[in-house]
Amino acid sequence: MFKSKNENQMAKPSDVSSQDKINRIVDGTVIEGNIRSESNIRIDGSLKGNVETKGRLVIGPQGIIHGEITCQNAEVEGKVKGKIMVEDLLSLKASAHIDGEIFTSKLSIDPGANFTGSCQMGNKVKQMNHEREQKVEEKSA
Repeated sequence: MFKSKNENQMAKPSDVSSQDKINRIVDGTVIEGNIRSESNIRIDGSLKGNVETKGRLVIGPQGIIHGEITCQNAEVEGKVKGKIMVEDLLSLKASAHIDGEIFTSKLSIDPGANFTGSCQMGNKVKQMNHEREQKVEEKSA
């Protein structure tokens, strides 16, 4: 009956940027396969496969990933076995357990984090992501 002034000004779902959206894989969920997303992802369950996102990836304390990770930023509290490619900042929290290769521009490691493998930092990561995008575009054409 009465309309407030703000009713007509409410944001529509398409108005919200994809960086504000969060995909969640909750504890107890097991996924076998690859995940590709334009927005942020939080994984507290288990994934056997690859993750690719243009946003931020958070792997919670119960989260486990066996596969390749490609993202803009990442925060790891859980376990990862495989290759991690982070374009900007990779943050390993105290409960993190990493077994594999890390490629990142910046790395932050809290005391207590466990990392076994190799690490490369710098612009090489951006070049790798650019080359990967070119290959995807070529396959699409």
